[in-house]
Amino acid sequence: MTDAELTVLEALWERPRATVRELAEALYPDGGASQTATVQKLCERLEAKRCVARDKRERPATYRATIDRAALIGRHLRGVADRLCAGSFTPLLTHLVESGEISDADLQRLRERVANLDEGGAPPPREERE
Repeated sequence: MTDAELTVLEALWERPRATVRELAEALYPDGGASQTATVQKLCERLEAKRCVARDKRERPATYRATIDRAALIGRHLRGVADRLCAGSFTPLLTHLVESGEISDADLQRLRERVANLDEGGAPPPREERE
C-alpha cells in the first residue's frame, strides 16, 4: 500500500462514507481537478485491493472503508512474515525486542496479552489493538 493510498484510507476511517470530491477537498483543500482525479484513481486502487467499497447506487458514488486499521496491520504483517520469515512472526518480534525499537511500556503490554492468552483468555477487543 502506498502512502497516498493509506492517506485516503485514513480519511475514510474518519467518516462512514465519502464521495471522491469530499475526499479530495479534505485531503487537498487548495486542490483542483487534478487532485480529484488523483483521489479517484487512489479509490479505484483501494477498491481493487478490497480495502474500500464503492456504492454505485448513490450519485455521485460514495466510498467506505471495508478494512479497519487492525486488520490492515495484520494483513501487512502476515505479508512480511510470509515473504521474509517463512511465515513465522518470531523473527519479526525478536528483531523488535533486540533492536530496542519496542518501548518498555509496549513490551509490558505484550507480556500481559501473552499471559492472558496462555490462561485461555480471549484476545483484547479491537479498539485496544489499534
